[in-house]
Amino acid sequence: MSTTSEPSGTISFEDFLKVDIRVGTIVEALPYPEARKPAFKLVIDFGGEIGLKKSSAQITTHYRCEDLPGRQVLAVVNFPPRQIGKFMSEVLTLGMPDGNGEVVLIGPSLAVPNGGRLY
Repeated sequence: MSTTSEPSGTISFEDFLKVDIRVGTIVEALPYPEARKPAFKLVIDFGGEIGLKKSSAQITTHYRCEDLPGRQVLAVVNFPPRQIGKFMSEVLTLGMPDGNGEVVLIGPSLAVPNGGRLY
């Protein structure tokens, strides 16, 4: 009998490959005061194949709009667009919760070409 167990919701590697996670550079960040929860409106450049995409991100605790342009982030680019209030979010910008549950963005530690895929 094994003492380790598989995590609930286990998926196959093929399922993982269906999620298209790419790196992009934030080119614009604006306040989104109309959002129910504090958020920013981001425009992210994913390079030639994907181009510019918009995202709503609840990252106001650790980040300021003026500091975000130029920062590389990871995002899921193949979910359908989602209406967030009056804003259409085209990609899901990825982050992890800190000790208080506030979002910390995920991105490469060194600059990489926009549009690179996570494998």
